Amino acid sequence: MKLAAVDIGSNAIRLQITNVTHYEGMVNFKKLEYLRFPLRLGKDVFHDQKISEKNRRKFLKLMKAFKLLIDLYEVDDFMVVATSAMRESLNGKEIVEEVRQDVGLKIHVIDGNREAELINLALWNFIDDKSYLHIDVGGGSTELNIYLKKVKVASRSFKIGSVRSLDDDKTPATVWKSMNKFITDHISKKDLITCIGTGGNINKIFEMSKPSKTKRYLDIAKIKEIQLYLESFSYEDRVNKLNLNPDRADVIIPASRIYLAAMIAAESKKMIVPDVGLKDGLMNVLYERNKSKKP
Repeated sequence: MKLAAVDIGSNAIRLQITNVTHYEGMVNFKKLEYLRFPLRLGKDVFHDQKISEKNRRKFLKLMKAFKLLIDLYEVDDFMVVATSAMRESLNGKEIVEEVRQDVGLKIHVIDGNREAELINLALWNFIDDKSYLHIDVGGGSTELNIYLKKVKVASRSFKIGSVRSLDDDKTPATVWKSMNKFITDHISKKDLITCIGTGGNINKIFEMSKPSKTKRYLDIAKIKEIQLYLESFSYEDRVNKLNLNPDRADVIIPASRIYLAAMIAAESKKMIVPDVGLKDGLMNVLYERNKSKKP
């Protein structure tokens, strides 16, 4: 069985095609194709409230390319979702309809809570009876989820994101205060909180930390160290000396500030970085609705 997931984010758009097989009672997910295209829809929307005509044309071409790959791989089922940039865009609904008619892809524009739910589906293997704060930082929003003894006790989406924060951080102070209050209201001082970080930026920070092969976690001190290291370079040097992608080199610092702010509010010293995201949650949904079908 072949499944495909498309994640239309504020900073980039991703396609993953996965082959699912069954062998001796085990279910195996093997990635066949993964593409990430840096079409920053959030830059348009968070400045001008709409997607520009130039990026609209690019987006339509990209959806056609993704649909061709989905067809070429003979995918059995797929799902396409869009997050904060598309849902906040004044011409978002119009573009979604254009893609449906011209390309044959139905785009589901989801809210922050649904986005968090989908990501959470991919996190269960990392959650046990301890206390966790899940932090997912995207281009336009940050989703927070709190787990106590394997039960999600609170969840909320905030308009704080790496792309949204680029120009001298346009995020109002009230939003930051609201995020901190959400954390402190739902976490007891007696709880020892471990954070779980998802998103492309925390994965890059983890990669830069030169981790051991067996442990996928970061101490808060290491995140601060890497943040200071990144801040010591100009944007051009982050691209040319550190070899970061241009669409990563500018957002990684504001993203690190969001992760650190949440960790500090939770008084957490450790973050697990499982390298899962929205696309993995979509794969779970697709598998569940197709697993009863014959191969």
